[in-house]
Amino acid sequence: MELLWLEDFSALAQSGNFSRAAELRHVTQPAFSRRIRALETWVGVDLFERTSQGATLTDAGQHMLDNARDMTRRLYQMRQEAREVAGKQARTLHFAATHSLSFTFFPSWLRATERTGPIEAIRLLSDNMKVCEQMLLDGEVQFLLCHQHPDVPPRLTADQFQSKIVGSDLLVPLQASDARPATEGMPPEHLAYTAESGLGRIVSARLETEAPPLHTVFSSHLAAVLLSMARQGKGFAWLPRTLAEPEIADGRLIRALDQRWDIPLEIRLLRPNAALSDFAEDFWAKL
Repeated sequence: MELLWLEDFSALAQSGNFSRAAELRHVTQPAFSRRIRALETWVGVDLFERTSQGATLTDAGQHMLDNARDMTRRLYQMRQEAREVAGKQARTLHFAATHSLSFTFFPSWLRATERTGPIEAIRLLSDNMKVCEQMLLDGEVQFLLCHQHPDVPPRLTADQFQSKIVGSDLLVPLQASDARPATEGMPPEHLAYTAESGLGRIVSARLETEAPPLHTVFSSHLAAVLLSMARQGKGFAWLPRTLAEPEIADGRLIRALDQRWDIPLEIRLLRPNAALSDFAEDFWAKL
């Protein structure tokens, strides 16, 4: 039995696809498949049903999932605390944050939180929402900073994770001030988020209820990439105000749609319900 197998198991359960899970785990698909099969051999039952569409958990796999994730988190926490007690490592807070928040919100928010007490060390990992969720599930980080919307339920359920609102934001449909006007009868060119993006989930949920005519010409999981494309006049995108504020202020980006298409956001910090280190618990209590 290896810890790697449990991490692989969680990644495949999250993605439902062997190739995507192997990519998340930075391993080739054949090697990843062998490790999943090795875990199933050790357990003695199939944990996944394999189909042409991907992989879904069996009843046994579903029963095992929460315990496997909890065990992984506890092992990483045990190692971290042992190193801190031995003085081999500073008392470190481990964060995952989506790209747009790590660039803009995180530094100023952290400076504000430090007023309640000093923080010895910080480790920040930045990626798309899907990868950040997996890092929190696997216990690689203690906290996840991300955008959320009340109408878009998080994939991290309340029975395992809790959260606090630490800020607010707004998704605004923006385009370059010198963008070419849309051709009559043609929908505006839309710069979209991919499915890995947390902001993409929120925009998609909004457009399911009501949507203007759109012609998607480009997609990325990075808000910063969509911002750059919008600045170059390649179309419009729903961009976080925290990210696009400089371009809005100097007039390089302007509204592509009126205010009824704005999407209000919460900025939340998530953590597991399971106990964290004393240092991390103290930080959480002071927020």
